[in-house]
Amino acid sequence: MHTRPFAHKRKDTVPSCLRPHVLRISAEGAVCLLSIVGTSQLARPMTMAGSETSQPSVAVRVAEQNSLFRQQWDDDMKSSPETATAYGDYRYNNRLSDYSLAAIARQHATDQAYRIKLAAISTEGFSDEDRLSHDLLLHMLDDRLADYKLKVHEMPVSQMQGIQRDLGDLPNSVPLDTVQHYRDYVARLHQIPNAIEQTIAVLRQGEKDGLMPPRVLLDQIPAQCEGIISDDPFLKPTKRFPESISVDEQKRLTEEITRAAQTEVLPAYRHLSDFIAREYAPHGRDSIGMSSLPGGVELYQNAIRKQTTTNMSPAEIHTLGLREVDRINGLLTELAHKAGYADLKSFRAAINSDPQYIPESAGQIVDDFQRYINQMQPRLSELFGVFPTEPLTVEAMPPSQPGNISHYIPGTADGTRPARVVVATSDYAHRKLISDETIAYHEGIPGHHLQISIQHQLKGLPEFRRHLIFTAYAEGWAVYAEALGKEIGFFQQSASDYGRLNTELMRAVRLVVDTGIHAEGWTRDQAATYFRESGTAEEPVIQAEVDRYVAWPAQGLSYKIGQLKILELRKRAQQQLGTQFDIRAFHNEVLRGGSLPLYMLEARIDAWIRHQSKGIALKR
Repeated sequence: MHTRPFAHKRKDTVPSCLRPHVLRISAEGAVCLLSIVGTSQLARPMTMAGSETSQPSVAVRVAEQNSLFRQQWDDDMKSSPETATAYGDYRYNNRLSDYSLAAIARQHATDQAYRIKLAAISTEGFSDEDRLSHDLLLHMLDDRLADYKLKVHEMPVSQMQGIQRDLGDLPNSVPLDTVQHYRDYVARLHQIPNAIEQTIAVLRQGEKDGLMPPRVLLDQIPAQCEGIISDDPFLKPTKRFPESISVDEQKRLTEEITRAAQTEVLPAYRHLSDFIAREYAPHGRDSIGMSSLPGGVELYQNAIRKQTTTNMSPAEIHTLGLREVDRINGLLTELAHKAGYADLKSFRAAINSDPQYIPESAGQIVDDFQRYINQMQPRLSELFGVFPTEPLTVEAMPPSQPGNISHYIPGTADGTRPARVVVATSDYAHRKLISDETIAYHEGIPGHHLQISIQHQLKGLPEFRRHLIFTAYAEGWAVYAEALGKEIGFFQQSASDYGRLNTELMRAVRLVVDTGIHAEGWTRDQAATYFRESGTAEEPVIQAEVDRYVAWPAQGLSYKIGQLKILELRKRAQQQLGTQFDIRAFHNEVLRGGSLPLYMLEARIDAWIRHQSKGIALKR
């Protein structure tokens, strides 16, 4: 799972200004772009598309579009300083976002204005990349506008995301290299109480509008807050200072940080915990499905469209999931027979009871992930022509997040802050090592880290395209990338290949369970039972996964749907190019456009196939 700093996860756990689904970089309100840009600047007259008599030249329109891209990007960074920091832009490093309802409304007005202005630029005569950039920003803005209309922003917290988790990770997500960086950090600490009060006001509005998360999720949030209070991660920057900061300055900064944490930040967290426990959670809805909300059917279809970038219906996805479950179970059964077992049930039982796959410590799980990532690194040239350059670290999940799942957090494009694979290790004795290799490839390389690091390196594109993430593309790529290990000689043991296929089966189960919960009215027990009977995961994972699907409607659909599309495009390219098909060239083409909606990715690969076919014809 991919997530961005401050956006946990994903992961969303992801800066709203760049996600295809908005709200801020975590759940996700943003500040007024309109007040920054000025309404007169956004509303200035433009040549309308299709006006042949007065239409400017291609060069003028491309320049106008690029100017709009820069303006919109800069305004997004101003409105979400945490996002800017996450991308290595430190211009607003001493600020937090405005989480208020008024700021969210102003952001909506700004998005509308940018949408109108961009749509008025005719793309006639544009290059493919310029036209693609145009369509991408329109797609992103349309997602934001749809979210606002449906008031998605009025449910900004769950056990998976929200201000309590975003700000708890603040010390890990900011630069701490200079005295000024530390002062910026202190300034942000002072703003946390106000940010929490603004979020509480948003939650109250959601309650008035009948937009309440399930109580089963809300009841987990006070414990998260208390865990953060107990850990007090806000003091982490005082534990190790750069050598360039004098001892006297270190003492002064330590006092300021400690005072802010103890007198402002931790009391604000206690206030949020009390509010959730006493006032908000008791009004949480009993049903877990999104369809039980006012306008819930439309809300879920909107979530599907955002997360999968398709117009598939819940029924179509549910049927696809059942079909994929049967197909993958067939492959697992074949594997069981090859391993000498009568059936999949006995094979699975043998693996689950084998002590070599039961971790002896949390550290063993983290070490496992690191070993597999290290194993893949020198083999990348067999599959790719471009490679990640940003550093990557592997670390255990914070103790305050026992229910969270392993995920990836990008670093800065310049490498000054490494990307992070954060590994779930809680209740380690009830976990299994059997899927570690698969998940390490998914979160690290050749999955999220490779794809996002390469995206950060893209040249000649608008800045927003170097950071924009569509979940179906990102997670689809990561699931597709898991199996690349088998193509270069990994997963040779029956047990390790079982781990790979079993993890793929879990992604298929998600299609069934997510749609079952949000479209077919399944209870939590029904969802957990189906998951349990699939045999894909141990109990701690089952409980966390089901709650995750409840908290993130349709997010779990993106993995399989994205993977299947990439496999479909690869098969199409292989069939049409024959012996001239080059796996590295195919991967390069998938990656070099950055994250795309699946329909745009398909159009791109089809154009690439046509171009390659012409080249083959000319050689004959």
